[in-house]
Amino acid sequence: MQAVLDSRRAQMVRAARWSAALFAGFLLITHQVIINGPLIEIDKWIHDLERPEFRGVSGFIIRRLDDLGLRGVTATALLIAAFYIARRFKTWRPLNLAILSLISLNLVVGLFKFGLGRTKPKVGIDLLHFGGMSYPSGHASNALLTWGVLAYLIYRYAHVDRYRGRLASAGVATISLTVCIVSLVRDTHWFSDLLGGLFIGASLLVLVIAVDRYYPSNSQLS
Repeated sequence: MQAVLDSRRAQMVRAARWSAALFAGFLLITHQVIINGPLIEIDKWIHDLERPEFRGVSGFIIRRLDDLGLRGVTATALLIAAFYIARRFKTWRPLNLAILSLISLNLVVGLFKFGLGRTKPKVGIDLLHFGGMSYPSGHASNALLTWGVLAYLIYRYAHVDRYRGRLASAGVATISLTVCIVSLVRDTHWFSDLLGGLFIGASLLVLVIAVDRYYPSNSQLS
């Protein structure tokens, strides 16, 4: 039993360190946005690219792919799945973790959005403290954190093997990158918005895992 607890604590420490490193990366990207650093030149270059027009069926598909990072869609899917897992295993932990992740994400992302007030690229000019809500990208952070937490809950409670766990991780990465690419194609976010969203989403995801690993649970795998 002690060996299991020591293993879980070691996993928690590693996860906490990764979370801190990812958050430092987010702060570095935020610093670039504030000082108008070299990363902003990439924003401008991508913004100036010609984009195809998507209409009809293709336009519908593009918008639905974009919805994979929409707060209402991701939060609803996570809460429903977490509630089902909680009932199935007779523990509130999955639902608590889901709620913790959603509150922490919206709090952190919301504070930076309001604090920086960055304009959207479709405005045609990149300004801070101008009432915008562009940085960091909520779509990118939502996609990575919520689908990531869902994959983690399934892995921990459904007793899937590591191969399927890796497939789930690859699925989360694919969804997150798809949301980012669609945002760039539709010109709804600057590249740095999306990069910052991925870093803060990943940091909070790993932090939620660290919190979960700190407290033992008989309903999970060891």
